[in-house]
Amino acid sequence: VQLQASGGGLVQAGGSLRLSCAASGSILAINDMGWYRQAPGKERELVATISGGGTTNYADSVKGRFTVSRDNAKNTVYLQMNSLKPEDTAVYYCKAVVLTSIRGAYGYWGQGTQVTVSS
Repeated sequence: VQLQASGGGLVQAGGSLRLSCAASGSILAINDMGWYRQAPGKERELVATISGGGTTNYADSVKGRFTVSRDNAKNTVYLQMNSLKPEDTAVYYCKAVVLTSIRGAYGYWGQGTQVTVSS
């Protein structure tokens, strides 16, 4: 299973970006999908998650600005980021709990995509 993230970049404060992450491989089903981020010198933190049934969960710092969604037909999770702030600058990682016949349910990580917000 591979997760391919895309959509990061450089944006001014107040701007928007949309991240995408597509899972591929021998997938039987995908449970939770989500986004995490890691800023320089800090630990990786949860940004937003979405369950297979569509239940979402957000970090307090992004509530009302970010929206997580998924397209189950495409095995893809999205993160729409609006009203970006310099403190949102980080490497963003996607994660998916994928069910395969070999490993059962296992959490896979994408490669990370850089988001930089200038003031």
